[in-house]
Amino acid sequence: MKLTTKETAIFAMLGAVMYASKIIMEFAPNIHLLGTFTIAYTIVYRKKALYPIYTYVIINGIFSGFAAWWLPYLYLWTVLWGCVMLLPKHMPKKVQPLVYMSVCAAHGFLFGTLYAPAQAILYGMNLQGMISWIIAGLPWDFIHGLSNFFCGILILPIASVLRLAERHTESI
Repeated sequence: MKLTTKETAIFAMLGAVMYASKIIMEFAPNIHLLGTFTIAYTIVYRKKALYPIYTYVIINGIFSGFAAWWLPYLYLWTVLWGCVMLLPKHMPKKVQPLVYMSVCAAHGFLFGTLYAPAQAILYGMNLQGMISWIIAGLPWDFIHGLSNFFCGILILPIASVLRLAERHTESI
């Protein structure tokens, strides 16, 4: 997965866009476009989508601190990326929006559950403690999943703009 100079610049900007969108949306807890961008980048760039995704993760750590809360980010976004990579590349156009929105929502609904194993290891929780932590976070995961579903409306338009930009920069 060797990158060209152009790809390096584009992926750095896309990772920065993810971070900027997170900062802009911080007034609304668990409502953001990170899942939307992760899916759109994966649709367009496939394996190389990991570059902007992890650019975002690193930028987030730089500006917010490489603390215990950050460690699960090393795998949380890869789970979403992997789910999208497993989907058929050529789904019927009519089902694409609902499929991508549903995957985005599922990641939001399961965010606390996916986050929990790292929390359990880092803070010495047993299984019961981890399950209690998951249950306590369910209202936030509900908001997260629901908002991811509706933010997912933007997945295909973002992917279309990225494809258009790719075609345009090929001629430069």
